[in-house]
Amino acid sequence: MEAGATALLLVALLGMSTASSFYGDSISLAPLQSNADGTYKVTFYHRQNGRNSCQNQSTLLCDGGVCTDLDRSAVVQTDQDSLGRWCQVEEHTTATFQPNGTSFILRDSGCCWDNNLEHKSNWESHAQLDLGVRSDSYSINNCPSTATVASLRVSQNCFTHLRLLAHDPEDDAVRCRFASGAPANFTLDESTCTLRGSGELQLGQHVIELTVEDFSTKNVTLTYADGSTATREASSSSQPPLCTLTLQFVVDVLPPISSCVVGDLLPMFLSRTPSHGDVLHASVGQTLQLYAEAQAQNAPIQDFQVSGPQNVTKEFRSGSDGKAEITLRWTPKESDANKLVPICFTAETAITQSEMRCVIVMVSRSAVLQGRASVTCLPNKMTVALEKASMPDISEEFLSLRDPSCTLTSNGTHILGTMSFTTCGTKLEDKGDYIVLKNEIHSIVQSNEIIIRRNNVKVDFYCEFPKTISVSNFYNLHDADYIFTESSFGSFGYSFEIFQNGNFTSRVPPDAYPVQVKMLQMIYMGIQAVSELPNVTLFVESCKATPDNNPDNPIYYNLIQNGCVKDETFKIHPSNQTNFNFEIQAFKFNGDYDQVYIICNVILCEPGNPFSRCAQGCLSEAPRRRRRGLSMETTGHYITQGPLQVVGPAGPSSHAEHKNMDAAPKSDTAPEGVVPETRSDGEAWRLREMFSSSITTVVFGSGFVLSLVLLAVVVRYFSRKRKAEELNFLIEDEFEK
Repeated sequence: MEAGATALLLVALLGMSTASSFYGDSISLAPLQSNADGTYKVTFYHRQNGRNSCQNQSTLLCDGGVCTDLDRSAVVQTDQDSLGRWCQVEEHTTATFQPNGTSFILRDSGCCWDNNLEHKSNWESHAQLDLGVRSDSYSINNCPSTATVASLRVSQNCFTHLRLLAHDPEDDAVRCRFASGAPANFTLDESTCTLRGSGELQLGQHVIELTVEDFSTKNVTLTYADGSTATREASSSSQPPLCTLTLQFVVDVLPPISSCVVGDLLPMFLSRTPSHGDVLHASVGQTLQLYAEAQAQNAPIQDFQVSGPQNVTKEFRSGSDGKAEITLRWTPKESDANKLVPICFTAETAITQSEMRCVIVMVSRSAVLQGRASVTCLPNKMTVALEKASMPDISEEFLSLRDPSCTLTSNGTHILGTMSFTTCGTKLEDKGDYIVLKNEIHSIVQSNEIIIRRNNVKVDFYCEFPKTISVSNFYNLHDADYIFTESSFGSFGYSFEIFQNGNFTSRVPPDAYPVQVKMLQMIYMGIQAVSELPNVTLFVESCKATPDNNPDNPIYYNLIQNGCVKDETFKIHPSNQTNFNFEIQAFKFNGDYDQVYIICNVILCEPGNPFSRCAQGCLSEAPRRRRRGLSMETTGHYITQGPLQVVGPAGPSSHAEHKNMDAAPKSDTAPEGVVPETRSDGEAWRLREMFSSSITTVVFGSGFVLSLVLLAVVVRYFSRKRKAEELNFLIEDEFEK
């Protein structure tokens, strides 16, 4: 072997059993270790996906220097479909690398891609790591971690986006870009590494080849073995990446299905399942267990597809109500120490597949000190109290929340932290039927510390809420902040607020609920939609009033029905496409009811789509059921506001006369789509009020006078009767004499 060779054939690594069954691959690098002689110990992992059974066929090349002392593991098949539709294998190799430049480079190539619409045959993989020691971490950069399951399948009418794993251990900015052009109607959000569909996708297999790169978010200096240096400025967009990896996979676009509702035909992950991007911790020699649970009520889940390390095991169980779960078990070896291991998984039915979720497992040689912590969930924040006795010799100065700008405090027994749901790095994550708001306390190293003799600390804490209950309602406040997830729209939410005036800027505070109003008082309310999609339109399909917060209560009064305004005092105020502001005059239900709830059915639509419910507007009758995959809209979701409590008669601030409101049978009396004109002329109202008061006075006075006349007649009648009786008495007395 020549010492000056620039490329060395390392290993006949991974391959397919046929000439055209390649489904993609990923490469990951363990942290490089510097040797005293100027060489490096490098360990790289290669996962490769295919069809049928995966075998050893392709080759991997070391470039940028010379690799010796190879230590190959066996090629291990980590997952396989029982029907032979997909498989994945992994091998890792350790070598000694003698650089002749400033980078470590791996190259791989082979043949052939499985039959695909892009007509690609040969494939190439690439990994390149800058060997400079970073001034912020005093070590060589760590590459991002990424992977996919072997086979990604999407229904043509349900695909909107695919979140890819792009985790960086140093919190560098990770960007993804197409390595060789984008397939038709696919786009890529480079900053979030999210693949999206931008139109109707062609049926069949599409080849996706991406380049994944990391860039420092701080100004750093790189120092090389020969003493030379280079800088990376965070503000510069032209700086070269610190690490570059190739990620390749196939997206198989399947025929349309009848329902895109997550949990119907498309499997939905449930709350026990880790969130996408979660960081889990494992120790050498100790078994890590990972649980995932999914549900598809009308399509049995047959299996879970898993991309994981070599010795991971999978236990599949199916249950009732379309539910199924797996338990993954993995025991890291000594060679896995200090490694970041990606694990990805999907739930599989015969014709559909769930979203792909990926987590990162951080492996250490000793167990991470978890500590004992208690969490208190408040209406808009959470507090954590970490018991000092469980964290020996560690004070708050060596600990940090996810956002280090937020500080921790302490008392005699606990280390304390308080944060809102939108600060200190708190993340909102979707766990299928639950919403989780989570943060962490972890160890930090002071900039002036050369050595440390402290345990590593990692404490995760969170607040968890069922999706069927709003965050505010969980604390017996008014209903608001509803969050939903659908495959075509991702995660989206609604807030429903009562405002203090027609400017729609000052919300009624939570401690003012139930909101007390006077009869005929104008009430100002607003609905706002928030979506991870950049451009959506909010449509209010219906709104009704009920005496409680039950949308199925048989006592109700329609305010909006089939998109048409039904109440003559209901006025819509102009706003943007994700806001719906309106005012309505206060009323109450006949009978023993003193509270009113407003319940609205809301929809999000793709703007500009003439087939969507939003584009149809007011309809004279209920719209027919449409295929939402074509119209690009969400299902209707009920959101509730209230209670409003009527506490007195109409006050002087009332602006309009209000008709008596009964239950549902009287709800259709107002003209469809007509917004009545409100009375804003104060003088006219005062004259009318005076006139109404005068009429009342006249009526009352007339009644009073009439009663006096009747009384006089009665008195006179009895007076005459009494005199007649007295006269008769005298006459009879005289005759007797």
